[in-house]
Amino acid sequence: MKAPQESASTIQELPITTTTATTPPAVITKKKLTLIPLIFLIYFEVAGGPFGEEPAVQAAGPLLALLGFLIFPFIWSVPEALITAELSTAFPGNGGFVIWAERAFGPFAGSMMGSWKFLSGVVNIASFPILCIDYLKRMIPALESGWPRQISVLISTLLLSFLNYTGLTIVGYTSVFLGLVSLAPFIIMSFIAIPKIRPNRWIGLPQKGVKKDWTLYFNTLFWNLNFWDSVSTVAGEVDKPQRTFPLALLTAVIFTCLAYLIPLFAVIGAVSVDQTEWESGFHAIAADMLGGKWLKIWVEVGAVLSGIGLYEAQLSSCAYQVEGMATLGLLPKVFGVRSRWFNTPWLGILISTLITLAVSHLDFTDIISSANFLYSLGMLLEFASFIWLRRKLPGLKRPFKVPLNVPGLLVMCLIPSVFLTVIMVFGTKTVYLMSGLMTVGAIGWYFLMKFCKSKKIFKFSNGEINEEWGSKD
Repeated sequence: MKAPQESASTIQELPITTTTATTPPAVITKKKLTLIPLIFLIYFEVAGGPFGEEPAVQAAGPLLALLGFLIFPFIWSVPEALITAELSTAFPGNGGFVIWAERAFGPFAGSMMGSWKFLSGVVNIASFPILCIDYLKRMIPALESGWPRQISVLISTLLLSFLNYTGLTIVGYTSVFLGLVSLAPFIIMSFIAIPKIRPNRWIGLPQKGVKKDWTLYFNTLFWNLNFWDSVSTVAGEVDKPQRTFPLALLTAVIFTCLAYLIPLFAVIGAVSVDQTEWESGFHAIAADMLGGKWLKIWVEVGAVLSGIGLYEAQLSSCAYQVEGMATLGLLPKVFGVRSRWFNTPWLGILISTLITLAVSHLDFTDIISSANFLYSLGMLLEFASFIWLRRKLPGLKRPFKVPLNVPGLLVMCLIPSVFLTVIMVFGTKTVYLMSGLMTVGAIGWYFLMKFCKSKKIFKFSNGEINEEWGSKD
């Protein structure tokens, strides 16, 4: 099979190999993700509900908040979902965007993509147990600070990671349950709000002394509507990915946008408050105003359940990305080892969990901003890989293909690329420093792995590919 150092243009000529008989029986009989669990897995990779959309109103007022959640999906979400659908069906293996960058530009690009996205992902994951504890502390004040809070974060992280260890199919069906239960109070709240809606509130009135915070506004939109490509790292676990992936992504885009817009239209139209009160968590306050304390508690419980779903979905993405990098030969073979009991990449789950615990006690403001900066670098490389693969491998079998030629694809990727560049330009000095150090570390890691491979310190895969990858139409 093709080694990572070889040119991806030679994929068509490579011989096909098969797996050996040493694979444990549990691996051979593994279950695959079907359409409905995959839809909710994507939903939790991206959103997890309307929790966190409120600061858009605080930053720019009701009208721009509504327009943002109406327009931004077409600028960002749709292009990212289309790219994910095309490349996940063309390269249906675990690793996703790492595979795309490696096949387009070689192993160095694949390693950098993996490092940027992995670091961004695990830092993002670390925020979800903390978010759950922050909601629970309203009902259990002892979780406010000190050792009870630290122990709670530790235990919740370990329990959620163990759930992930039990299998992606279980995680998928758990996501379905968590998604339905956490969205239910917003559906009820929206129905209660209908008779009280005043359309003029959607426009809002200029408020003296309140300036628009464009950084907060765009970061809120970006934070709530990105990570569509994260699910690509589990493509090898999906049943009939060539058909399931495009349909799941289309459904998830529509479902996610409606989950943001309907409560936002309902609450803004029915509740008359100053826009400065629209901080994170305001939906719970609005639920109390519209339906009473019982609905407020349900929204808060829904936020905890949403945090669990977000943790599970994104931990799966990071763990299977590690396995995919081992398959490509970018990490030692041991990083791709799977559990005999649950057929999950337990070492990837363990590494992700340990890093998550390590960063969960740090100040998140600059760390998350730095993670977003690295994610933006990865997305720029992803757009470039997508367009280059169209030029480099025009005959590649693409079960789903974005119906545009290369110039059209350039235009489609240009607008989100400009947006990413703007976000990166307005970073702080601390963000630049931390992101720079992490990037230097990622470069050093690549050459360390290259040295270990050359000296045969660890065993590495030869970058084996599935027999469908690289075949012609």
